[in-house]
Amino acid sequence: MPGHWATIPPVETSKLKATAKRELALFLGLLFVGYVLMPILIYKVGQLVFGEFGGAGYSDFFGNLSEKIRSGNLVAWFLVLSPWIGWQCLRLTGMAWRATRTNTP
Repeated sequence: MPGHWATIPPVETSKLKATAKRELALFLGLLFVGYVLMPILIYKVGQLVFGEFGGAGYSDFFGNLSEKIRSGNLVAWFLVLSPWIGWQCLRLTGMAWRATRTNTP
């Protein structure tokens, strides 16, 4: 099929740029949630459930998390990226649901 790629319609660059900007804004917003807001919630819930963190409070907790992120710890990265990963899973589930839905009356 040498002509297969020629049949794909070109994408409008303005539409592509708008989509890229929207996706970047979504990613950065959810990265902010995962890096700033989630650690605060995790610390507070951990304080209520387990008691005081074995360090110098929230600053030590956040410092430990930041150090693990900088060192490439996959669990820390998963924690920070989990809001975005969760959103992508919801999107994919919705797309799959719409694709498999039948249009019967």
